[in-house]
Amino acid sequence: MSDLLQRLRGRGWRMTAQRRVVAEVLNGDHVHLTADEVLARATARLPEISRATVYNTLGELVSLGEVVEVTAHGRAKRYDPNAHRPHQHLVCSDCGTIRDVHPGGDPLADLPDSERFGYTVSEAEVTYRGRCPDCARP
Repeated sequence: MSDLLQRLRGRGWRMTAQRRVVAEVLNGDHVHLTADEVLARATARLPEISRATVYNTLGELVSLGEVVEVTAHGRAKRYDPNAHRPHQHLVCSDCGTIRDVHPGGDPLADLPDSERFGYTVSEAEVTYRGRCPDCARP
């Protein structure tokens, strides 16, 4: 059983066939699918699933904090099931591929007091951008 499915079962989330398929589609490392990609993969497994069900399920998963919405400059939102594992993202500026990365250090500690402007900083999002090996090939 996937990590996401285990977390949802632990929360007592009602597991319909449609919700299960969406959670299964989101399983894995480096999974950053758009809603349409989730819909296509879910439909391949369960043809009767509707677009509204997929979108509503994604919204519920985000509201529960079990999936994170990731945006990458002008591209469609993507859904990351690794909401409980601290990580940052590496985004290809050409094709939009997103990878999870785990850099050393603490981005919260890297922000000097003089740059906090009195804020109590509770989290930091760092996005690394560049070209993936496929896009960088001549």
